[in-house]
Amino acid sequence: MELEEFNHKIVPLRKSLLDMARTWTEAHDYAEDAVQEVMLRLWSMRDRLDAHPNIRALAFTTLKNIERDHWRHLQIENISTSGKYQETTVATNPEDGDDMQLIRMIIEKLPPLQSKIFRMKEIEGYTKEEIIKITGCTDESLRQNLSRARKKIRAEFIRLQSR
Repeated sequence: MELEEFNHKIVPLRKSLLDMARTWTEAHDYAEDAVQEVMLRLWSMRDRLDAHPNIRALAFTTLKNIERDHWRHLQIENISTSGKYQETTVATNPEDGDDMQLIRMIIEKLPPLQSKIFRMKEIEGYTKEEIIKITGCTDESLRQNLSRARKKIRAEFIRLQSR
């Protein structure tokens, strides 16, 4: 992949990646850094990108992995500075947890198709047409599954917050 093609295919993903990174972290500077890291990684593998079936998914997966690595690094840093490890899990104490972490836990417990469709639409930013192609479902079933997933997430979130 040459520079022009990279600029045409990859660089337009930057805004979506940045929006996603900003939802995962309050540190906007770090979100910028994470997206820049994604761009560098994609650039370094530009020779293999032409053969990749879904570059958008690769970019979002790379961002997710960078964010996960950063989170792990922060956890290790917290352990080393405090001298002890404090494990907090949303499942045992949701009121102490982060709302986003609670929502992630709820999404994981959805039926597989609803979870997949919700993640693709709301987290990874796929269009309806892309989701239909990937999952093979109809437009109507996509809307129904997405609606059901949102209702379940909302209801479970309210239930867990009221405890």
